[in-house]
Amino acid sequence: MDILKILDKKREGKELEKKEIEFFVENYTNGTIPDYQAAALIMAICINGMTADEILSLTMAMANSGDILDLKDISKNIVDKHSTGGVGDKVTIILAPIIASLGIPVAKMSGRGLGITGGTADKLESIPGYNVNLSIEEFKKNVKDIKISLISQTLNLAPADKKIYALRDTISCAKSVPLIASSIMSKKIAAGANHIVLDVTCGSGAFMKTKAEAKNLAKMMNLIGEWSKRETKCIITSMDEPLGYAVGNNLEIIEAVKALKGDMPEDIKEVVLTLGAYMIRLAKKGDNIVENKEKILKVINNGKAFKKFKELVEKQGGDISYIEDIEKFEKAKYIMPVLSEKSGFVEKLDANIVGQVSVDLGAGRKQKEDIIDNAVGITLVKKISDEVKKGDILAYVHASTPEKATEAVENMQKAYKFTSKKVKKPNTILEVV
Repeated sequence: MDILKILDKKREGKELEKKEIEFFVENYTNGTIPDYQAAALIMAICINGMTADEILSLTMAMANSGDILDLKDISKNIVDKHSTGGVGDKVTIILAPIIASLGIPVAKMSGRGLGITGGTADKLESIPGYNVNLSIEEFKKNVKDIKISLISQTLNLAPADKKIYALRDTISCAKSVPLIASSIMSKKIAAGANHIVLDVTCGSGAFMKTKAEAKNLAKMMNLIGEWSKRETKCIITSMDEPLGYAVGNNLEIIEAVKALKGDMPEDIKEVVLTLGAYMIRLAKKGDNIVENKEKILKVINNGKAFKKFKELVEKQGGDISYIEDIEKFEKAKYIMPVLSEKSGFVEKLDANIVGQVSVDLGAGRKQKEDIIDNAVGITLVKKISDEVKKGDILAYVHASTPEKATEAVENMQKAYKFTSKKVKKPNTILEVV
């Protein structure tokens, strides 16, 4: 089989056969097909799309490119949660310990940052000593011992997706329904969970810009779940403004710690309660969504969720003194306020601009080999519907140099739009699919 013929075929918008997709996945994974040819095919897919059959073939080929975990010896009901990405999205770090503290096993592999969206693995690594690169045996043992493990994709679980995922980030192919759906579901299938709750984000700070696009992606992932015999539920959430108030690795871990102690921004709370309630339902631990939300609030209020997070961090080599005292986290050298140039009410806070500012500061990657600066980022003070007077602080930028701080402040000004009339806070949960 010839990769050039496959490239020609997809460039012309034709449907690839299952064996052609399997040939590409196998040979890109083993290094026979170089990055530049893989990039050409990924770009052709991004432009021309894929049929449902192609997406299923790609998903299964990536899932089968490495090991498929069997977690039945741990529990018949392993639940997983995944987000399609967003700005300030630290939900996994908050929600996974909550679910585990309820006695429900959580075995989760998380990705790194992609485009303007932060990665859970990167955020966890900002905790000194936290090891996201466990062996499969260690991963399973942790789930058995403490009901939870959060790791990065390992070399032998969906390795094809790991390579394609990193490549997509550097060739502006992050936004593609076939690539997003196959990437997410191949990881979920490989990771062994049989129940999956998916947070499908939409808005300026997400890959899917509209609810219609998000719904299309949700339906495709539900279909893949049905084909692969994984019970799947998709929750469409808004990402028109960042989730919570912190953007950047150290800053988001700090916000997650506060949330697990009960100090949780309302938009994060809405997402955590909704996704968590469906995770409990899929795990067969409670069918009533309202009652499930009450269970979540109870383990936050009684400290069990925070205790479980500390247990997770310690089990994976992290220094829990940072969790117990968040002041220990490294701070950026330059912290500069973003002052409002107008009075009124915040009508828009563009998550896409905020995400790009955070990447420019060094909180994300522009190239695969870029090293993330855990200390930099943005803390928001004002969000949509908040009243602002001229000269009020809208946000703070956390930067490594005064030049980057000044540039970030200027760009953050562009993220805010004001109106003279009070506006409603936007809904965070848009639809359950």
